[in-house]
Amino acid sequence: MSKINTPAFTTNIEAENLLQDLVSTPSLSHHEQDAVHLLVDWMQNKGYSEAYVDEAGNAVGIIGSGSNDIVLLGHIDTFPGVVPVRRKGRLLYGRGTVDAKGPLCTFAAAATRVELPTDTRLIVIGAVEEEAATSKGARHVTSCFSPRCCIIGEPSQWDRITLGYKGRLLLDWQWSGPLAHSAGLTLSPAEQALAYWDEVRAYTEHYNSDKEKIFDQLDVSLRDINTGQDGAFGHARMTIGFRLPPRLSPASIVNGLKPESSATVKPYGAEQAFVADRDTVLSRAFRGAIRSEGGQPRFVYKTGTADMNVVGPVWNCPIVAYGPGDSALDHTPEEHIHLDEYLRAVNVLAACLQRVASDIGVKASSTVE
Repeated sequence: MSKINTPAFTTNIEAENLLQDLVSTPSLSHHEQDAVHLLVDWMQNKGYSEAYVDEAGNAVGIIGSGSNDIVLLGHIDTFPGVVPVRRKGRLLYGRGTVDAKGPLCTFAAAATRVELPTDTRLIVIGAVEEEAATSKGARHVTSCFSPRCCIIGEPSQWDRITLGYKGRLLLDWQWSGPLAHSAGLTLSPAEQALAYWDEVRAYTEHYNSDKEKIFDQLDVSLRDINTGQDGAFGHARMTIGFRLPPRLSPASIVNGLKPESSATVKPYGAEQAFVADRDTVLSRAFRGAIRSEGGQPRFVYKTGTADMNVVGPVWNCPIVAYGPGDSALDHTPEEHIHLDEYLRAVNVLAACLQRVASDIGVKASSTVE
């Protein structure tokens, strides 16, 4: 099986510098351009076959050529909030170190360490707007590629493999109407809101009554609530967030929680839960690579949502999420990553990709023969 030339091998120092540089470049959702161009420039300088900014604003780097694609889909945008970039020993602090520039830089560095068969491509994508409800970058690439395998860049620690994410739904509830004297029986705007919130809580508790596993339960949170009045009229508004288990659709929530005629509900940000197959060429390669680094691989299922929810149902290929970092630090003011774990994840991913690319190349050659 003939091989193609690979880009310049990324050293550990270069991998660390890439992560620190990318974390030092702010990239809030809808404002990712500077970070995107930094990553594209880095991939061009490393000798990627192609590196460019696509129509959605994603950073895209391609190694190799042919029709057998392995997509490494990370996201380059971050949650709001400033975490000063600093090193404390081998710890690197900064917004995005964990969620999810750490995993994305793992992708970019590991891809340069793989010797690809002919007719095989590695495609590294730094997607925009993953932290927003739009997932603009992931939605765009679903029609650009048809990969044989896909890895989503999300923190799971270097020795864990994520197979599933819960779905999501956001509801904006609003009420407005005439006020009454506080001594009367008419509900105030705040009471109107709390009455609907009580309905939501009762619905959630009923659904969860026979569900033991957290991943099978419906989670709900009150994101925001505001009330007020203007003369003889009052108003109230709430934003309610749901995390949906695999067998509950966003439409079921909307239909089951219809408000009274005096209030309105606007649903948005809907994503169905997604669970990947447990035993695939991709998961087997990851398990072997983790063991080769001295780890004991474990599968996990996340209560959040990721770009796996967007691309998984469309591409219908072996898919997992992987990346270094402790997801408990996501969105926190203490977000940081241990650089030794980051480098270990680069080693794991490079070994995994080498095996997967070789397996795909062998199958492709057998098909041609």
